[in-house]
Amino acid sequence: MTRIIISGGGTGGHIFPAIAIANALKTMGPEIEILFVGAIGRMEMEKVPAAGYPIHGLWISGLQRRVTWKNLSFPLKVISSLIQANRILAKFNPDAVIGVGGYASGPTLRMAVRRKIPVIIQEQNSYPGITNKLLSNKVDKICVAYNDMERFFPRQKIILTGNPVRQDIIILANKTEALEHFHMKMGKKVILIIGGSLGAGTINKSVLHYFYKQKGQDDFQLLWQTGKNHYPLIKSNETINGKVDIHIYPFIDRMDLAYTAADIIVSRAGAIAISELCIVGKPVILIPSPNVAEDHQTKNAEALANNKAALMLRDQDSVEKLFGLLKNLVSDTSLQNELSKNIKSLGQPEAASLIAIETMKLIKIKKKER
Repeated sequence: MTRIIISGGGTGGHIFPAIAIANALKTMGPEIEILFVGAIGRMEMEKVPAAGYPIHGLWISGLQRRVTWKNLSFPLKVISSLIQANRILAKFNPDAVIGVGGYASGPTLRMAVRRKIPVIIQEQNSYPGITNKLLSNKVDKICVAYNDMERFFPRQKIILTGNPVRQDIIILANKTEALEHFHMKMGKKVILIIGGSLGAGTINKSVLHYFYKQKGQDDFQLLWQTGKNHYPLIKSNETINGKVDIHIYPFIDRMDLAYTAADIIVSRAGAIAISELCIVGKPVILIPSPNVAEDHQTKNAEALANNKAALMLRDQDSVEKLFGLLKNLVSDTSLQNELSKNIKSLGQPEAASLIAIETMKLIKIKKKER
């Protein structure tokens, strides 16, 4: 029996790739046992069991950037999570540990390194976080999605795999089926608005601002994922009440159908969102979140915009400029085709399988060395 721990989570951008890696590992043989380690109270504690995998939760969260009483418990959480992670590793005795980012990943990888367990980092962004940079000299392999990552990591440990995405996104559904699923019309362009699994306040405000000012009918229909916390206020907003071409959801479970239905997509620029968008190959406007470490979403978006594979709009400009940019794109078929062709060329649909193969190769090498 080969045992593997996958650690991380917090948002869909960490969870869905982790599940994709687990699924790829399971196809390599029934003797592979997988355990997830996440953070108590975070999304992974619900999504991972729903995907059919066991998970243990650590008492850990991030350090708040603003001054708040919540930071008083942070040192205690770090110590507690390291102790918990060590106990999980001792009991499960994994042959390898894969870290996908998120609060739980740091403590789990630190203790795995200390116990001399083979460790793989799956770095999703073009600009890595501080934890992965600190651990990079001690882990065995670092799977990355962007070129030139030797600026941050030891060159000999880097493997360019791309970012894993959900399997159902690799082969998209039928357009008619997708439109029917969301009760949308044929023959009218669909704009998909997604602010990440938790929603994006600025993007939501931008949409509401447009419909507050807008007069008459639009030549497109909207499929809008607001995020669970934003949904009640948006759904009850008088600005959009009664508009038949706005389809609002707190969270879209069938993203394969959403991507299929879409003609143009507005999205944040998280690493996994971008990886999915590259495979989907639809024209996209990226609005990077400013509220992330090292401003990595802006760097992710710039990597596409500089290759004419996406349009980029700063968060602070979104409310006033999003729908002007969007309307221009809707009417410019030539630009749509150019963006679609260029972003599609960047897709890496085999990433999860490549990471699974590298993991099993590492386990095999380490067993021979013992």
